[in-house]
Amino acid sequence: MPFAVRSRFDWRLRTRTLALGPRTLIMGILNATPDSFSDGGLYLDPNAALAHALQMLDEGADILDLGGESTRPNATPITSAEEQTRVLPILRAILAAQPDAILSIDTYHAETARNAIDCGAEIVNDVSGFLWDDAMAANCASLNCGVVLMHTRGRPQQWRSLPALAPTEVVPLVLREVEARAQAALSAGIARDAIVLDPGFGFGKILDENFPLLAQFDQLHALGFPLLAGLSRKSFLRRTFVEKAPTEPANKLGAPHLASEMWVSSTSAANTAAILAGAHILRVHDVRPAREAADLADRILASASIST
Repeated sequence: MPFAVRSRFDWRLRTRTLALGPRTLIMGILNATPDSFSDGGLYLDPNAALAHALQMLDEGADILDLGGESTRPNATPITSAEEQTRVLPILRAILAAQPDAILSIDTYHAETARNAIDCGAEIVNDVSGFLWDDAMAANCASLNCGVVLMHTRGRPQQWRSLPALAPTEVVPLVLREVEARAQAALSAGIARDAIVLDPGFGFGKILDENFPLLAQFDQLHALGFPLLAGLSRKSFLRRTFVEKAPTEPANKLGAPHLASEMWVSSTSAANTAAILAGAHILRVHDVRPAREAADLADRILASASIST
C-alpha cells in the first residue's frame, strides 16, 4: 500500500454524528479578529463574516470554525468576554441563515466554549489541547460536544524564543504530548468518539521543523483517533515558494497576487500530502481549492485501496 490506510470513525458531536474517512471533510476558517496573520480585520463586521461563511459553505465547507482571538506569534491575549462579543453575534447570524450548518468554536476559554455551544455550535476546537484553561476539559465533558485537541509547544509570546528542535525530535514530541492531551480528555469524561487530534503545524514548531511532522503524519494513526491537518497559509510552506521566486518583477499582476497564489498552491500541495498520509479533516482559509485537492486525493486513496 503506497499510502496510509485512512481508518473510519463516527465523530459524535453535540446533536449529530459525522462520518470520518469515506471522504475528506473541509473545515473553513472564519477569523473574527483584527490581527490574525493573513486575514485579520476582514471579518470583524458580522455582515462581512456572514457573507464569507455562506460563501465557504457554497464552496464545499463541511464545518465552519469560528474564532475571535488571534494565536499568531506574539499575539496579545484577550479576555473571554471580549472574545464572545466578537464571535457570538456571528455564530447566531450564521445559524439563523443556515440552521443546519455545523459550527466549531475556536477557543481555549471554557466560558466562550460553553456560550457558543449554548448558541448552537457543535464542536470546541482548543489550540491548547485543554492546557490554557483548567475548566475546559470538564466543561466540554458536560456539554457533550465534539472536540479538537491540538498540540502546541509553549504560548504565542514564547514561540520566537523556543529552543530549536532537531528533525528527529519533532514527531516523538508531538506523539507523546498529544497522546497525553487525549488521555487527559478521556479522564475528564469526554467520550473517545467525540475526540479529533490535530498535531498543530506551526504552534511552536518553527518553520522547517514542520516538514518532518508532515512527512511522518501517518505515524499519528497509532494514537487511534481521527486526525485534522491545519496547514493553511502556514509560513513554513510559503517560505519555500518565496525562496524560489524570481527576484525580477516578472509577475505583472503584482506582489499581492503573487502572495495569494503562493498561499493557495503551497497549501494545496501540503493538504494533498496530508490526505494521502491519512488526514480526515483539513482546516483551511481557501475552501474551493482545498475541496478540489481533497476530491482528487480521495480518488487516489480509493483507487489505492481497490488495487490491494
